[in-house]
Amino acid sequence: MSQKDIEVIAFYLPQYYPTPENNEWYGPGFTEWTNVGKAKPLFKGHYQPKVPADLGYYDLRLPQVRQAQADLAREAGISAFCYYHYWFGNGKEMLDMPLKEVLRTKEPDFPFCLCWANHSWYKKTWNSSTNTLDNKPLLLQSYPGIEDIDAHFYSLLDCFKDKRYYKNNGQLVFVLYHIDEMPDAQLFIDRWQELAKKEELPPFYFMGYADDYTRMEDPSFKLCQKTIVSGLYNISSMGKSRRSRKLSTFARSFLSKLLSIPLNRFSYSDVRRKLVMPCYKEETIIPLLIPNWDNTPRRESGALILHDATPEQFYLHCKDIFAIVQKKENRLVFLKSWNEWGEGNYMEPCLRYGHGYIRALRKAMDISNC
Repeated sequence: MSQKDIEVIAFYLPQYYPTPENNEWYGPGFTEWTNVGKAKPLFKGHYQPKVPADLGYYDLRLPQVRQAQADLAREAGISAFCYYHYWFGNGKEMLDMPLKEVLRTKEPDFPFCLCWANHSWYKKTWNSSTNTLDNKPLLLQSYPGIEDIDAHFYSLLDCFKDKRYYKNNGQLVFVLYHIDEMPDAQLFIDRWQELAKKEELPPFYFMGYADDYTRMEDPSFKLCQKTIVSGLYNISSMGKSRRSRKLSTFARSFLSKLLSIPLNRFSYSDVRRKLVMPCYKEETIIPLLIPNWDNTPRRESGALILHDATPEQFYLHCKDIFAIVQKKENRLVFLKSWNEWGEGNYMEPCLRYGHGYIRALRKAMDISNC
C-alpha cells in the first residue's frame, strides 16, 4: 500500500455458535441468529427479517465459514477484522472459540486485532404488565486488580505473537470499548506495555471507543493514542450534554415500547451527513463507517432504525469519510460492523442487497486510493 492508502478495520462479532451459558439463559441452540430470524416488520416497507445470502445462517464452528468471511472481507478491501473480546475478570471468558480456532488452525490467513468489550451482560425483557424494561444481570464485568490484568494479558499472548495480528506503525492495535468505565485504566495500560516489553512484543497501540462524542470529556480517553468515535447517536440526540442525550434516547425508546410504534426511525439518506462527525478531522480521532442500523431483532418497537439504508447510500457515506481521512496523516478507519446482524449492522451478503455493501466499500476505497 502507498503512504496515502486508506485502511479499513471491521468490528467482528463472534456470537454465532451455541454456548452452555446461552443455552441456559435463552434455550438450547441460541445464537445471534435466533433473534434475527424471528424479527418482524414494524411498518410498511420495513426490511425485516434480514436474511443472510451467501453464508446463510452460519455456524462459526465451521472453518469453511471463517474462510469465506475472510474472502468476502478481502473482496471489500477490508484490511483486518477486529474481534470483540470478552473477559469479565477472574479468568471468565465468553465467545472465545472462533478466535482460538483461528489461532490453532492458522486459518484464515487474514489480519485481525482485538476490541475488549468490557461491559456487563444483561437479559433485557419488556414487562408488558408494568410497561417497564427488566434488566436481569447475567455476567458482570469486574476488575479484580493487577493479578487479573496479568492473567488477561497472558491469556492472549499467543494472539499477540501471531504474525497476522494487525499493527499500526508497528504497534499492536488493541481497542478498549469502555475505557471510561475502567477503575484504573492507567494501571492497565502501563502494565500491558510493561508485559509486552518483557515478552519481546511490539508496544501496544491503544484505542478508545466513544459511541457518543461527549463521552470523551472523561480524562481516561487521553491515555489512548487514538479514539474511535461513532456518529450513530448524533442523529437522534436532542440535548447537548451526555445526560440529556441519553435521556432523550431513552424517552423515545420507552414511548416506542409503550405505544408499539418505532419512534427512533430515521431515513439513512436524511441523516447520512450526521454520521460524519466534525471531530473526524482531528488526528487523534478515528472515523467510524456505519453501513446500516436496525436493531429490531433485539429491541422490537424500541429499536433505533435507519430506514432505507442501501449500498448506494453507504457508498456516499464512505466517500464523505474518505474525503476527510485523505487529508490526515493517519488514514485508518473503523467499520461497524462486519456481521452484527442482530443490530441490522452488517456487510455480509443478504437476500435483498447481495454483495452490494461489499462492492460499495470497494468502489469508494479504489477511488480514494487511486
